[in-house]
Amino acid sequence: MTGADAAALPPAEHESVRLLLGAWALDACPDDETALLEEHLHGCGPCAAEAARLRDAAGWLSADEPLDPAPDLRGQVLESCLGRRAPEIRVPDWAVPYSAETARLDALLRDLGAGEWLEYAELPWHGGVERLRPAGVLCHLAAVDGFVALAHGLADPVPGRTGGRAPDGPWAAVADRTARMAGAHAGSGHDEVRSLWREQTRALVRAASLAGPAGGDLEVDYGDARLPARDAFVDRAFECWIHADDVARAVDYPYEPPSGPHLRRMVDLAARMLPAALGGLRGTAPAPDGPTRVLRLVIEGAAAGEWLVPLDTAGPPGAEAEPVASLVVDGLEFCYLAAAHRDPARMPVGQHGDGEAVREVLRAVPLLSRP
Repeated sequence: MTGADAAALPPAEHESVRLLLGAWALDACPDDETALLEEHLHGCGPCAAEAARLRDAAGWLSADEPLDPAPDLRGQVLESCLGRRAPEIRVPDWAVPYSAETARLDALLRDLGAGEWLEYAELPWHGGVERLRPAGVLCHLAAVDGFVALAHGLADPVPGRTGGRAPDGPWAAVADRTARMAGAHAGSGHDEVRSLWREQTRALVRAASLAGPAGGDLEVDYGDARLPARDAFVDRAFECWIHADDVARAVDYPYEPPSGPHLRRMVDLAARMLPAALGGLRGTAPAPDGPTRVLRLVIEGAAAGEWLVPLDTAGPPGAEAEPVASLVVDGLEFCYLAAAHRDPARMPVGQHGDGEAVREVLRAVPLLSRP
């Protein structure tokens, strides 16, 4: 068929050939129709142009690339925006993991259906397992975030006690605040609880940003422990991620771990808190000074790094300290262990040197978790 023949096709026949373009673009035409159409395209400019557009569109439909945005896309977009216009007030680097993890949890909550808000998530800690619905998890997070809010002069989301003695025992203040928060919102809808929690997280990030560099030294009192704000925000980011992961598992929702730099901050905080956990395991507080036995903690994966963990003292090891053992473990698995989401006896680790020191450290790590 020549160009003149293609142009001379009767309207009805031309239209029937043109209707083959969609199937042809997807390689779904039989051989005889493909030959007929391709011969027609040599002499029909409008059909050839439409064929090119359809083939291009079909290429996008058949691409192997995932439709979901890349995990690092948000960071790339923000970095590009900030590169063009720097913010007047920056979020301190130690508060960035908290900002990121609360935003990720909020995105998960946005996707929950009505039935999924009724599912129970299991929240293991070294003293047992709590079972909470997503709104209960938010009450727990908001109640403990309240310690940080109070340190920054913000309103406490937890209602005051109505009488009776404050409970005693390890982490009693945390458990008591969670119970009061959950009781106050027992009749609230999940949207109301989510909104309360979300607004508090944003207020905390604003407060940290306005406090400036000196804000990292602000002391946060948890009742059983005191942490500078720079560590408290990392601690809250860690718990937000862990409990978001708990909720995600309960509703079968895919949930990624924190970014490598954020995960490394969480590992660093846990490593620095290990001497106190070792003291708790032994039932004695670590001595302020004394022997300089240390363990070399080697973290692999996205949070890769090395830490020297004092085994008998509360302070940092001296420069002359020689490790009595080395413990090699993946950073993500180490964090799950610190949240009591792993069995220390079954952890896949590498070790060298004093085996008892390694086993003792592994048993102590879950003591960093709390209700």
